[in-house]
Amino acid sequence: MRPTTLCFPIDDQGRLLLGRKKRGFGVAKWNGFGGKIEANETFAQCAIRELWEETGLKAKEEDLCLVGFLDFQFSNQPELNHVGCIYFLRTYTGLPQDTEEMEPHWFQQERIPFDQMWKGDRTWLPLLLQHHFIKGTVIFAADNDTVLHMDIEKTTSEVLQKLVQ
Repeated sequence: MRPTTLCFPIDDQGRLLLGRKKRGFGVAKWNGFGGKIEANETFAQCAIRELWEETGLKAKEEDLCLVGFLDFQFSNQPELNHVGCIYFLRTYTGLPQDTEEMEPHWFQQERIPFDQMWKGDRTWLPLLLQHHFIKGTVIFAADNDTVLHMDIEKTTSEVLQKLVQ
């Protein structure tokens, strides 16, 4: 199971920064910024590095807010299975830039393009935006898109911290 991260910057107006994937796994979908942890890297270090690589935004680990931990499973391609730490980030520097991998765009929370995102996102992302901490499992069907089963539960920050240690 590959460890990964997702980071969602939020600006002073409460808008969420999403990126449309330009290549690779999840191409054309809007998502947070993140990816696979590299050797000797923590979840937080990965989130900061991936954010920089995919948007040009700079941030500090201590400004990340761990809000979720999800186990993503792909029933037809288990090599795609991954667990992920989900972070919100309200303090950063720079302006989002297009990169080879992502096209960033700010969205008002009521205008998040859920129909162009991973299908499970429409369930768990609103919980995070309502200030809940979550953990759970999202299992995708053979098409790697349809959600076959989802088990999301509200939790606490302390439980999440223990999961990532």
